[in-house]
Amino acid sequence: MSPRTPLPPPPPPAELQSWPDREARLADRALALDELGRRLLGGGRLVLFLLWFLLLQLGWSLIGVLLIAIGAPLSDPMTTMFGVLTAVPGIGILVPAVWLTVRSLRRDRTVRERLVQWALLDRHGPTDARLRAPVLSACWLLLSFAMCATGLWMGFAVPAGVSRDDGYGLVAYGMGVALILWVTGLTGLAKAVGHYRFAVRLTAHRPRGGRSASSGLPRPE
Repeated sequence: MSPRTPLPPPPPPAELQSWPDREARLADRALALDELGRRLLGGGRLVLFLLWFLLLQLGWSLIGVLLIAIGAPLSDPMTTMFGVLTAVPGIGILVPAVWLTVRSLRRDRTVRERLVQWALLDRHGPTDARLRAPVLSACWLLLSFAMCATGLWMGFAVPAGVSRDDGYGLVAYGMGVALILWVTGLTGLAKAVGHYRFAVRLTAHRPRGGRSASSGLPRPE
C-alpha cells in the first residue's frame, strides 16, 4: 500500500467502543495489526530504508570528492574545481536524504504507537503470532547488523590504512561513510529487536477468563 494512504486510526476509547461482539472487535484488530505491521517491517518499508541509505551515501560520496581534493598534499586548482562542481549536487542529494530519513523515523514512531494501541486492545493467538513476522524481522536484523559491523570496521580501518601522502580528506570521507553505515544500522537494529521483543511478550501473555485487562498487558520498550 502506498505511504500516502492514511494509517489505520487508533482504536476508539473504551467509553466510545461500539463493536457488536468480540468477534467484530478481533476482526478490526487483525486488519489494523496486519496493515501497521506491513507499514513498520514490510518489504516496501525495507526498500525505502535501503533507498534513503543509498541516497545518503551517494550525496556524501559526491561531497567526498571535494574533501579528498582539498585534503590532498599536492592538490591542484582543476581538481579542487571539479570537487566543488560535484559537491553542489552532493549537498542537493544529502540534505533531502537526511530529511526523508528523519521523516521516516518519525512515521515509524507513529506506526509503532498505533500498533501497540491496537495490540493492547485484546488478544487473539493467530493474529498475535503473525505480528512476530520472523522472516522480515530476521531480514531487518541481519541487514542492520551487517551495516553496523561494516561501519565499525571502517571506523578503525580507514584511519589506520590512510598514509600522509593520501591526505586527511580521504580520512574524513571514510569516517563519514562509516558514520552513515553505523547510524543507519543502529536504527534498523533498534526497530527489529524492539518489535520482535514486543511481539514475543504479546504472544507469551495469557489473559485470564477469556478477556484481558489493559493493566496486565506488556508495554513496549
